[in-house]
Order: sequence, then structure tokens, then C-alpha cells
Amino acid sequence: MTKAKNAPRRPAARSGWWVAYGLMLVLLLLGSSCSHKLNQRNGRYYSARDLARQKAAERRGRYAPGRAPVVKSKSKITTPSSAGSVATTTKTKHVTRMGNATGTLASVIEAARSYQGVPYLFGGTTRLGLDCSGLLQLSFAEAGVTIPRSSNEQAVWGDPVKPTELRPGDLIFFGASPGSSTITHVGMVTVVDNEGVEFIHASTSLGVVENSFESDYYLSRFVRAVRPRF
Repeated sequence: MTKAKNAPRRPAARSGWWVAYGLMLVLLLLGSSCSHKLNQRNGRYYSARDLARQKAAERRGRYAPGRAPVVKSKSKITTPSSAGSVATTTKTKHVTRMGNATGTLASVIEAARSYQGVPYLFGGTTRLGLDCSGLLQLSFAEAGVTIPRSSNEQAVWGDPVKPTELRPGDLIFFGASPGSSTITHVGMVTVVDNEGVEFIHASTSLGVVENSFESDYYLSRFVRAVRPRF
């Protein structure tokens, strides 16, 4: 009688094991399918690490050879009104122009542009934050060139250049206020063409960004320019 009562339970246990196995197999297949969909981009599959790098590069507006990136920036404009001055924030898109530097200087400019969007940090020398002279030291280092750390030391690391004779790769130095001869800021020329001169620098308000050298703000604070000697 005991054997007769226990006999029907074995097929049920075996059946339950097959059901559990089948569910596990289905879950594995679904997980694999979802993984492929999440890692697919532009018709290709990438690892999670590669996708993370691509997205981070896009957020930073990373420079890509042969393609001019669009860099988004913010600026504050104060306008008078009946209730007093009103400050408004505007968003602008800046399309980076392609320069004509070659060799080592082209590599330095490419390295500097890869840091666009990195915030300003006094004394900073990493992607977490950079100051103006730190950006240049890091960019030159990536091209295999060692330069001084501070802007005052960098100002004598090269041959003096007139503002009208600037070329991509030249370093330009500024004072804190119009007419000042005390160097407090440095940038590097990236483009010289019919549209004017562009330079890249670590701005205290916008982080690493490219600006026009011919703007009244920077021309009034210009101190000197040097051409790197290496």
C-alpha cells in the first residue's frame, strides 16, 4: 500500500524539474536578446565599455579628425528694464572650425580639443577639472612634449610672436583686466583663417572651450604670444 501511494509522486517531481529547466533556458535567451539590443548602435554591436566611452565622448563634444564638433555653451546677458537689470542665460552652439596645423602641433590641438567641456578647476590636471596652464601642459604631454606648468613659465617657453602673425599652436597670454601686463591666463591658437583666429583655453566660467581671439574682451586683455620651441 505504501509503494502504491508514493509511486505517482516521482513523475510529478521529474516534470517539475523539466519545467524549471525550461524557464531558466527561456530567461537566458531573453537576457541574451536584450543585451544585443542594448549594445547595438549604427548596425554594429559594441561592448558595454565601448558604448560608455562613445557616450562620454559625445557629452564632452570630443574632437574627431575630419569632423567639426558642435560645442554647446551658456552665456549670461544682463539687460536693463523698468524693474532694474535682468540677467538671462542663453544657450549657443559653436561649430569648431578645422585648422591647418600639421605634425606635433596638430596632435597637441587634437588632444586639447578632446577636453572640451571639462570644467575649470584651479590647479586641476585631469578630466575632472583643468586650469588654463594645466590644459596646455596635459595636451602637449599627450603629444610627447614636456612644457612648464605655470602660465608665467610657459610665456617664456618659445619665441615672441606678433598678434598679426599668429599660427595654430602658438600660445597667447592674457591679463586679468584691460591694459594689464601681468599674465593670469593662457590659451593656444587652434585656427587661423579668413574668418579670424580661434584659440582653446580653460575658461573659469565655461571650462575648456574655444573662443574668438578678436573679441573685444580678449584683445583688451592680450599681453603677449609665443611660438613653442621644440
